[in-house]
Amino acid sequence: KKALEKLFTPEFRNRLDEIIFFHPLNQQTMLQVVDKFIARFDDFLKPRKVQLSVSAEVRLWLAKNGFDPKFGARPLDRLIQDKIKDPLADSMLFGDLKQGGKVKVVMKNNKPEIETTP
Repeated sequence: KKALEKLFTPEFRNRLDEIIFFHPLNQQTMLQVVDKFIARFDDFLKPRKVQLSVSAEVRLWLAKNGFDPKFGARPLDRLIQDKIKDPLADSMLFGDLKQGGKVKVVMKNNKPEIETTP
């Protein structure tokens, strides 16, 4: 609060309805964010008859690599897009998941890898 008083004039501070302080995200919170993103993607896949399974190791990897101290969890969406969604798109459109199937995301060689079963 002292930093705000130092940085902004009283006139500006009086125009604010509320001041909300954010705390840094911890590992547990990041795992909850990862689970939310995965659940949202799983909901997207269900009508397409695709079952998604993401290993605990991948969840931890996403939580660690999808976090930036400056931007919080914002990079997580892009990471999931690059490592899970984009690779699955080709299989769903042109490959063995056109009619549905099962998808497992597991760690291999220290990175997420997609395993599909029609």
